[in-house]
Amino acid sequence: MTTAKRLGLASGALIMLGASAAYYATVMAMKGSIALEGSINWLVLGLVAALTILILRVFWRGMHTAVSSVTRQLEAMAESADIGLVMAEGSRELSHVTRPLNSLLSKLKQQLEDLRAENRELHIQSRIAAAEKQHTEAIIFSISDAVIVTNRFDELVLANEAAEKLLGFKLDSSLRKNIDMVVADDTLVRLIRETRSHSKNFTRKVVEHSLENKGSTRTFSVTLSCVVSPSGDVSGVVAVLHDITREKEIAKMKTDFVSNVSHELKTPLASIKAYVEMLQDGEAQTKKTQMEFYEIIAAETDRLHRLIENILNISRIESGVVKVVKEPVNLAGIAKEVVELSRVQASAKKIAVNERVAPVYYQVEADHDMMYQVVMNLVSNAIKYTPEGGTVTVSVGVDERRAVAICDVADDGIGIPPEDLPHIFDKFYRVKASGKLVKGTGLGLTLAKHIVETLHDGKLLVRSEKGKGSTFTVELPVSN
Repeated sequence: MTTAKRLGLASGALIMLGASAAYYATVMAMKGSIALEGSINWLVLGLVAALTILILRVFWRGMHTAVSSVTRQLEAMAESADIGLVMAEGSRELSHVTRPLNSLLSKLKQQLEDLRAENRELHIQSRIAAAEKQHTEAIIFSISDAVIVTNRFDELVLANEAAEKLLGFKLDSSLRKNIDMVVADDTLVRLIRETRSHSKNFTRKVVEHSLENKGSTRTFSVTLSCVVSPSGDVSGVVAVLHDITREKEIAKMKTDFVSNVSHELKTPLASIKAYVEMLQDGEAQTKKTQMEFYEIIAAETDRLHRLIENILNISRIESGVVKVVKEPVNLAGIAKEVVELSRVQASAKKIAVNERVAPVYYQVEADHDMMYQVVMNLVSNAIKYTPEGGTVTVSVGVDERRAVAICDVADDGIGIPPEDLPHIFDKFYRVKASGKLVKGTGLGLTLAKHIVETLHDGKLLVRSEKGKGSTFTVELPVSN
């Protein structure tokens, strides 16, 4: 029942009550039981008061029901966070309130839906940005070069593990710290700041810089790039440090190699050219002199051939294209062959060549010709660097515990100084003290070491004491 209906019923009831009271008062007046005028006044006041109270009671109940309905709807909206329209049940009195309220709620609902849609879009973009950031960090962390990233305030914002190890800091405790508090190298800090200060006029810069790392100096190619925001402002700097120490060493080795090869090739070629010119000029007038010239030319040609062959063999081994024919080989048999052939060379200097071969023969898997070349090179060097009347001893045995066959070539010659021992197997390296005494290219031991260690998984070792001789040892795995 609506409030209007309730008020109508209440009014009707009060009218009937008033009519009854008037009738009662008239009757009583006719009988003279009361004073008519005073009774009527009091009766009217009572009726008005009763009517007012009744009207207020009925109105309050209607309003209370409507307000309670609106309150419940608003509370339900608050709990569900779902905005809807407000309806006042059974009441038209609140329509002037609910109408603008519903208009406001409709606008709020539309705004809320727009905000939710925008929030969903922002959430998706945030997840995409987080995934891209994670992907970028994973790429940076996987780079072997040291990478550090700073922001516009020269604060560290990102670095990989290689940078941590190289520059000696921990990323977790160094984030958002100024770069000069994290990196101790003043030059690198200056380069980063200069790159950031160049702003839009700078894109990319590559400089070479040396850093102290664990007691050794290493050279790095430092690439510095500005991080530019969409508005064109510099928002940071990326520095990548690529270690080029080995590359510079290789470049130097190549330069030295070319220089050494050129020098070694020039020596025999100069001799050949000189003696050919003397022959052409008729300076060798006797048959004997001509034969001497021919022998020198032939010897220098052989020397040139050996040099080229050694260079090619080393190159083939290092590039992995050399063909190795491995078969069961008796190392003691190879040593005997070399000793017999070397006696002629040794006898010219009155050097004794002895052999000591174990009674038990073990075979190794090896290329016969290559191992013959190794042993021959070691014995030939021993004879060259041993003074007249000395002794060269070739020993072959087996270390059963390690399952290796061992061939020692020992001499009692001039020996190798301690400072030269670490470089004795380097290309073109020759001991300065003996270089003037014996001719050579400095490739024989390099080739021998490659053959033994690279191609046959063995070892070539040297022990020497200056003035007391040297011992070169070949170790090869024994065949099963």
